[in-house]
Amino acid sequence: MRKKERGSVLIEFALSFALLLPLFIWMIVFGFDLQRFMQTGQVSRDAGHMFARGVDFSLPGNQDVLVRLAAGLNMTRTGGAGVVILTRVQKVSEQDCLDGGISTSACSNLGQAVITQRLVVGNAALRPSRIGTPDASLLQADGSLKPSDYLTKSGARTAGFDAILNLAPGETAYVAEAWFDSPVKDFPTLNNRGPIYARTIF
Repeated sequence: MRKKERGSVLIEFALSFALLLPLFIWMIVFGFDLQRFMQTGQVSRDAGHMFARGVDFSLPGNQDVLVRLAAGLNMTRTGGAGVVILTRVQKVSEQDCLDGGISTSACSNLGQAVITQRLVVGNAALRPSRIGTPDASLLQADGSLKPSDYLTKSGARTAGFDAILNLAPGETAYVAEAWFDSPVKDFPTLNNRGPIYARTIF
Protein backbone atom coordinates (compact mmCIF):
# COMPACT_ATOMS: atom_id res chain seq x y z
CA MET A 1 0.00 0.00 0.00
CA ARG A 2 1.38 3.37 -0.98
CA LYS A 3 1.82 6.25 1.48
CA LYS A 4 -1.03 8.28 -0.06
CA GLU A 5 -3.42 5.34 0.31
CA ARG A 6 -2.39 4.79 3.91
CA GLY A 7 -3.05 8.46 4.62
CA SER A 8 -6.50 8.26 3.03
CA VAL A 9 -7.42 5.22 5.12
CA LEU A 10 -6.33 6.99 8.28
CA ILE A 11 -8.42 10.05 7.45
CA GLU A 12 -11.45 7.89 6.63
CA PHE A 13 -11.07 6.03 9.92
CA ALA A 14 -10.80 9.29 11.88
CA LEU A 15 -13.94 10.69 10.22
CA SER A 16 -15.88 7.46 10.76
CA PHE A 17 -14.78 7.27 14.40
CA ALA A 18 -15.82 10.88 15.00
CA LEU A 19 -19.29 10.05 13.68
CA LEU A 20 -19.62 6.73 15.52
CA LEU A 21 -18.28 7.87 18.90
CA PRO A 22 -21.50 9.67 19.95
CA LEU A 23 -23.45 6.53 19.00
CA PHE A 24 -21.21 4.35 21.16
CA ILE A 25 -21.56 6.76 24.09
CA TRP A 26 -25.36 6.86 23.66
CA MET A 27 -25.49 3.04 23.65
CA ILE A 28 -23.51 2.88 26.91
CA VAL A 29 -25.68 5.55 28.57
CA PHE A 30 -28.89 3.89 27.35
CA GLY A 31 -27.67 0.53 28.66
CA PHE A 32 -27.00 1.90 32.13
CA ASP A 33 -30.38 3.65 32.21
CA LEU A 34 -32.22 0.57 30.92
CA GLN A 35 -30.72 -1.57 33.66
CA ARG A 36 -31.64 1.02 36.32
CA PHE A 37 -35.15 1.35 34.89
CA MET A 38 -35.72 -2.41 35.15
CA GLN A 39 -34.47 -2.42 38.76
CA THR A 40 -36.67 0.58 39.61
CA GLY A 41 -39.72 -1.14 38.12
CA GLN A 42 -39.01 -4.32 40.09
CA VAL A 43 -38.68 -2.41 43.38
CA SER A 44 -41.97 -0.60 42.65
CA ARG A 45 -43.80 -3.87 41.90
CA ASP A 46 -42.46 -5.68 44.95
CA ALA A 47 -43.15 -2.75 47.29
CA GLY A 48 -46.68 -2.26 45.93
CA HIS A 49 -47.49 -5.95 46.17
CA MET A 50 -46.41 -6.12 49.82
CA PHE A 51 -48.19 -2.84 50.64
CA ALA A 52 -51.44 -4.12 49.12
CA ARG A 53 -51.05 -7.34 51.12
CA GLY A 54 -50.98 -5.37 54.38
CA VAL A 55 -47.26 -5.11 55.16
CA ASP A 56 -46.81 -2.18 57.58
CA PHE A 57 -44.01 -0.05 56.14
CA SER A 58 -44.17 2.37 59.03
CA LEU A 59 -42.09 -0.22 60.92
CA PRO A 60 -38.29 0.13 60.55
CA GLY A 61 -37.83 -3.63 60.05
CA ASN A 62 -40.18 -3.62 57.04
CA GLN A 63 -38.52 -0.48 55.67
CA ASP A 64 -35.23 -2.38 55.79
CA VAL A 65 -36.84 -5.00 53.54
CA LEU A 66 -37.37 -2.30 50.89
CA VAL A 67 -33.78 -1.14 51.30
CA ARG A 68 -32.61 -4.72 50.68
CA LEU A 69 -34.87 -4.97 47.61
CA ALA A 70 -33.16 -1.85 46.29
CA ALA A 71 -29.66 -3.26 46.84
CA GLY A 72 -27.22 -1.61 44.46
CA LEU A 73 -29.46 1.44 43.97
CA ASN A 74 -27.89 3.33 46.91
CA MET A 75 -31.07 3.87 48.93
CA THR A 76 -31.11 3.93 52.73
CA ARG A 77 -34.11 3.95 55.06
CA THR A 78 -34.15 7.77 55.24
CA GLY A 79 -31.82 8.95 52.48
CA GLY A 80 -29.55 7.99 49.64
CA ALA A 81 -30.15 8.09 45.89
CA GLY A 82 -33.68 6.70 45.84
CA VAL A 83 -37.12 6.90 47.36
CA VAL A 84 -40.17 4.62 47.47
CA ILE A 85 -43.53 6.34 48.04
CA LEU A 86 -46.47 4.19 49.13
CA THR A 87 -50.00 5.58 48.97
CA ARG A 88 -53.42 4.15 49.71
CA VAL A 89 -56.07 5.96 47.64
CA GLN A 90 -59.82 5.75 48.12
CA LYS A 91 -62.75 7.17 46.16
CA VAL A 92 -65.10 8.53 48.83
CA SER A 93 -68.64 7.16 48.64
CA GLU A 94 -71.78 8.18 50.50
CA GLN A 95 -71.44 5.06 52.65
CA ASP A 96 -67.87 6.08 53.59
CA CYS A 97 -69.19 9.41 54.81
CA LEU A 98 -71.96 7.79 56.85
CA ASP A 99 -69.56 5.18 58.28
CA GLY A 100 -67.29 8.05 59.36
CA GLY A 101 -70.18 9.73 61.19
CA ILE A 102 -70.41 12.59 58.71
CA SER A 103 -73.53 13.57 56.80
CA THR A 104 -73.24 13.64 53.03
CA SER A 105 -73.87 17.40 53.04
CA ALA A 106 -70.87 17.92 55.33
CA CYS A 107 -68.70 15.33 53.56
CA SER A 108 -66.78 17.75 51.33
CA ASN A 109 -64.64 15.02 49.72
CA LEU A 110 -67.62 12.97 48.57
CA GLY A 111 -66.83 11.61 45.10
CA GLN A 112 -63.17 12.62 45.38
CA ALA A 113 -60.10 10.37 45.24
CA VAL A 114 -58.34 10.95 48.55
CA ILE A 115 -55.15 9.74 50.21
CA THR A 116 -55.90 7.62 53.26
CA GLN A 117 -52.29 6.58 53.92
CA ARG A 118 -48.88 7.82 52.79
CA LEU A 119 -45.51 6.27 53.66
CA VAL A 120 -42.09 7.28 52.34
CA VAL A 121 -38.94 5.16 52.52
CA GLY A 122 -35.62 6.59 51.35
CA ASN A 123 -34.69 10.13 50.37
CA ALA A 124 -37.97 12.03 50.67
CA ALA A 125 -36.35 15.15 49.16
CA LEU A 126 -35.43 13.37 45.90
CA ARG A 127 -38.83 13.73 44.19
CA PRO A 128 -42.47 14.10 45.32
CA SER A 129 -45.30 11.76 44.45
CA ARG A 130 -46.95 12.31 41.09
CA ILE A 131 -50.40 11.84 42.62
CA GLY A 132 -50.08 14.60 45.21
CA THR A 133 -48.86 14.95 48.77
CA PRO A 134 -51.25 15.17 51.73
CA ASP A 135 -50.82 17.89 54.32
CA ALA A 136 -48.19 16.69 56.77
CA SER A 137 -50.41 17.81 59.66
CA LEU A 138 -52.99 15.18 58.68
CA LEU A 139 -50.61 12.21 58.85
CA GLN A 140 -50.56 9.98 61.92
CA ALA A 141 -47.52 8.01 63.11
CA ASP A 142 -48.30 5.08 60.77
CA GLY A 143 -48.85 7.39 57.80
CA SER A 144 -52.63 7.01 57.86
CA LEU A 145 -55.22 9.80 57.95
CA LYS A 146 -58.22 9.87 60.25
CA PRO A 147 -61.57 9.34 58.49
CA SER A 148 -62.72 12.75 59.69
CA ASP A 149 -59.72 14.26 57.86
CA TYR A 150 -59.74 12.39 54.55
CA LEU A 151 -63.52 12.75 54.29
CA THR A 152 -63.56 16.51 54.81
CA LYS A 153 -60.10 18.10 54.34
CA SER A 154 -59.01 19.31 50.89
CA GLY A 155 -55.40 18.57 51.90
CA ALA A 156 -56.18 14.84 51.62
CA ARG A 157 -57.18 14.96 47.95
CA THR A 158 -55.02 13.42 45.24
CA ALA A 159 -53.65 15.41 42.31
CA GLY A 160 -55.13 14.02 39.10
CA PHE A 161 -55.40 10.40 40.21
CA ASP A 162 -58.71 10.03 38.34
CA ALA A 163 -56.82 10.58 35.08
CA ILE A 164 -54.58 7.62 35.96
CA LEU A 165 -57.24 5.28 37.35
CA ASN A 166 -60.90 6.19 37.79
CA LEU A 167 -61.97 4.29 40.89
CA ALA A 168 -65.60 3.43 41.61
CA PRO A 169 -67.08 5.02 44.76
CA GLY A 170 -65.81 3.17 47.84
CA GLU A 171 -63.00 1.46 45.89
CA THR A 172 -59.39 1.49 47.13
CA ALA A 173 -56.08 1.39 45.25
CA TYR A 174 -52.55 0.79 46.54
CA VAL A 175 -49.92 2.82 44.71
CA ALA A 176 -46.14 2.31 44.85
CA GLU A 177 -43.89 4.90 43.24
CA ALA A 178 -40.12 4.56 43.00
CA TRP A 179 -37.55 7.19 42.04
CA PHE A 180 -33.86 6.35 41.68
CA ASP A 181 -31.00 8.50 40.40
CA SER A 182 -29.63 7.59 37.00
CA PRO A 183 -26.12 6.09 37.23
CA VAL A 184 -25.02 8.48 34.46
CA LYS A 185 -26.67 11.64 35.80
CA ASP A 186 -23.26 13.29 36.23
CA PHE A 187 -21.99 12.40 32.76
CA PRO A 188 -20.45 15.64 31.35
CA THR A 189 -23.09 16.14 28.64
CA LEU A 190 -26.03 14.80 30.67
CA ASN A 191 -26.03 16.89 33.84
CA ASN A 192 -29.77 17.54 33.68
CA ARG A 193 -30.86 13.91 33.72
CA GLY A 194 -33.46 13.41 36.43
CA PRO A 195 -34.19 10.31 38.49
CA ILE A 196 -35.75 7.24 36.87
CA TYR A 197 -39.41 6.72 37.79
CA ALA A 198 -41.71 3.70 38.01
CA ARG A 199 -45.28 3.36 39.34
CA THR A 200 -47.33 0.28 40.19
CA ILE A 201 -51.01 0.22 41.18
CA PHE A 202 -52.73 -2.70 42.91
